[in-house]
Amino acid sequence: MTDSDNTTGCPVQHPSRGGDDELTYNSYLKVDELLSLQQYESDPPAHDELLFITIHQAYELWFKLILFELDSVAEAMQGDQIYEASRLLQRVLKIEKLLVDQIHILETMTPRDFLRFRSALNPASGFQSIQFREVEFLSGVRDTSVLEHIEQDRQEAKRLQRRLEEPSLRTHFYELLTRQGFDVEVPDESAEISEEVREQNLKALWELFRFPEDNFHLYKLTESLVEHDQNILLWRFHHVRVVERLIGTKTGTGGSAGVEYLESTLNKRAYPVLWEVRGTLSDEEIYGERE
Repeated sequence: MTDSDNTTGCPVQHPSRGGDDELTYNSYLKVDELLSLQQYESDPPAHDELLFITIHQAYELWFKLILFELDSVAEAMQGDQIYEASRLLQRVLKIEKLLVDQIHILETMTPRDFLRFRSALNPASGFQSIQFREVEFLSGVRDTSVLEHIEQDRQEAKRLQRRLEEPSLRTHFYELLTRQGFDVEVPDESAEISEEVREQNLKALWELFRFPEDNFHLYKLTESLVEHDQNILLWRFHHVRVVERLIGTKTGTGGSAGVEYLESTLNKRAYPVLWEVRGTLSDEEIYGERE
């Protein structure tokens, strides 16, 4: 190997760059700009505020990636690319599990530590995360009442409205099932599913769950959507418990009822029929001969 072939450090140098324009790890990732974004609100700065800011900024970066991947999942489902939709959704599931674990880092703060800067946060609240609401709307949880309590600028309101106007993953999934020959009705985005539609969809999904080997990639995608729903539920649950450990029954910084409000969100489901269908299977049907 010649000296000109030898490289050191992380191989991110762009071959077309040279001199002062040479790409480096720091310039590629904008590290200086990134590290300048943690601005304290407390004065004097509270020791644990940096932890609080870092965790929530990391959440927003992960939410950005989740939205990117979920949009790609929707596109794949539209194109009947079942394997690709399932593959990309697996990445989202890994990220979501990381987010559930990440929130417990906040438990290294004592309630007293948090109170040293909590008042400086008013009226900001995690309740106001626009990207998390986008994840909900894109997934199929479309509780628009939350918008009444979220401060939005014009651009943020436009983003949320776009999510409400476009089909959710749930709609894309049921449309995919229809194209794959399953006798399902696509549920309305904004209304409760009727009993008739629910029964029809349960019957069709029963076939998929009874014989998953016949449509394995579709079955895998179905279960991944349930796991996505479950991960959001788990994140909510762990979030509630962490908040309760830090503030007890106090009102939230954004003016919400705090833990009481968070508890009320724990029953939200994007894919209720996908949860319910497994309860329609019986031992006799599974172990008996195929009809």
